[in-house]
Amino acid sequence: MAEPVTTLVTRFSSPQAEATGWEATRQVVRDAELFWLTTVRADGRPHVTPVVAVWFDEAVWFCTGAGEQKFANLDGNAQVVLTTGCNGWDGGLDVVIEGRAEQVGEETVLKAVAEVYTSRWDGRWQYSVADGRFHNPEGGGGETLVFRVAPAKVFAYAKGDPFGATRHLFG
Repeated sequence: MAEPVTTLVTRFSSPQAEATGWEATRQVVRDAELFWLTTVRADGRPHVTPVVAVWFDEAVWFCTGAGEQKFANLDGNAQVVLTTGCNGWDGGLDVVIEGRAEQVGEETVLKAVAEVYTSRWDGRWQYSVADGRFHNPEGGGGETLVFRVAPAKVFAYAKGDPFGATRHLFG
């Protein structure tokens, strides 16, 4: 993935703010334990749900069951927003990722992503791979479909003194 074009959005930033670099933004995404996934229902209403996701191969990866609302939404509109950060006002960095969710079924890729889940989550997320899906019967998750979101646009909101809004554009 090429480095994004990074700019400070001065309209939403303190006068002394500087743009947050891509590496600092990416580190917040790598370290995140939870993301909020926004999809769009068939009738146009938004649907927001927490997901456990990982950063791997310059993308965010998450999974869902075929019977879940987010899967139905993705079937009709693959454009998503993933958010992560903290809910405090005086510090931290909130990140908003816009992109297209693409279902991945290639078993060699899924095995690599499953290894990332296992190493990232100290063994709490143990997936095996078969038939182009994750399987976790012991964890109560059954089988799940896996999606990759390569960032198209990422916003990083630095909170505290100074407040700063940064935009990272890809492609």
